[in-house]
Amino acid sequence: MEGTEAQTKKEFLKLQQLAIQSAKAAHLISSLKSSPTCYRRLNFQNKDEAVFEEEILNKEKEIENLKMKLAMERRKNKRIKLFGLMQLLLPLVLMLISLLLSAFHFQSSDTCP
Repeated sequence: MEGTEAQTKKEFLKLQQLAIQSAKAAHLISSLKSSPTCYRRLNFQNKDEAVFEEEILNKEKEIENLKMKLAMERRKNKRIKLFGLMQLLLPLVLMLISLLLSAFHFQSSDTCP
């Protein structure tokens, strides 16, 4: 009986150690399985955040470029208006000067003998 009890104790201890090793192996395998998915999730979230930040920077650059273009367009429109006004005023001023000179000329020719 002592031999069978010792044998059963040894088998029980072996089975217990085997169960512990199996549990450890199962735990390691499950952690390895979940680890890449967690890593992928984290990596995916980080990529999303990086892409989001990059898109924000791109939009800010685009807004800045559009502001510059708008300022240049406004400046161009002001120049066009200024030159258009000058085109209108220059002939009027020249006509006025020529009328004044001709009037002065006629006045001076009437007074001279």
